[in-house]
Amino acid sequence: MKSFLLTGFNGFLGSFIQEFILSNSLYELTRIGRSHMADMICDIVNEVPTFKQRYDVVIHAAGKAHQTPKNEKEDDEFYKVNVLGTTNLLKALELSFLPKSFIFISSVAVYGLSKGSNIKEEALLLAEDPYGVSKIKAEKVVQEWCSIHGVICTVLRLPLIAGPSPPGNLGTMIKGIQKGYYFNIGGGGAKKSMVLATDVAKYILQAAQVGGTFNLTDGYHPNFNELSDLIAKQLGKNKVRNIPNFVAKSIAKVGDFFGSKAPLNSDKFKKITSTLTFDDSKARVTFGWNPTPVLEGLKILDSTL
Repeated sequence: MKSFLLTGFNGFLGSFIQEFILSNSLYELTRIGRSHMADMICDIVNEVPTFKQRYDVVIHAAGKAHQTPKNEKEDDEFYKVNVLGTTNLLKALELSFLPKSFIFISSVAVYGLSKGSNIKEEALLLAEDPYGVSKIKAEKVVQEWCSIHGVICTVLRLPLIAGPSPPGNLGTMIKGIQKGYYFNIGGGGAKKSMVLATDVAKYILQAAQVGGTFNLTDGYHPNFNELSDLIAKQLGKNKVRNIPNFVAKSIAKVGDFFGSKAPLNSDKFKKITSTLTFDDSKARVTFGWNPTPVLEGLKILDSTL
């Protein structure tokens, strides 16, 4: 029987990983977190847990994301959760039993890019925002620790994660289409890398066995128009309307006066109208990554609204 330790099990991606592991009778799962549903209740941000058994695979999916910090204190939260939490988890493993493999769930945010096509893992890590910087630091902590202790290290850099009841930008987009206030800009032709949460969970074990740093995407990279069409159809809504670029730019300039709270400002306009995709060929060659295109596999449930 293969044993797994999972952090972040009650998060969006973590819930899919949990379901996948529990569906296999040959796998044993220990869930650690602050929730009363955890097998081991512990806040790894503030304490170093004590493990009483050895785990074959540790999957560190806990982390802070999907929030724009408003002040320095909120900036620091990214460091505390994503870096200190990771450090405390590694200390606990070092003081008890070393696993065979350690998987760290990271993000393409580490590249710090707002546009680009087929970006590979070798690209420079240029993130300057608190979230991206914290993920860069956590990656380095994990990689150095695994190297010292002879543990297979796998870092998965994920783009927008899709599935039922998604958080973040995709969840906002779904709600906007449902309520009728979402519009595509300039035809919605900008492409973005995405990946289904079910696929990430499905390939966790293969990734754990080989080690390395990998971008995971669906390989197709849908544009906003294709994605909004799919969501609108599943919700029984009319085709999403479009705002010309010049109109959206004018709205964005007004939004600049309100900062990040504005539905649209110049920064958001740039991101929405710029293609940003990542290359996943390394994962395909190394451990057989063969995901389902998001436009084929994404299902929207009423519970997301």
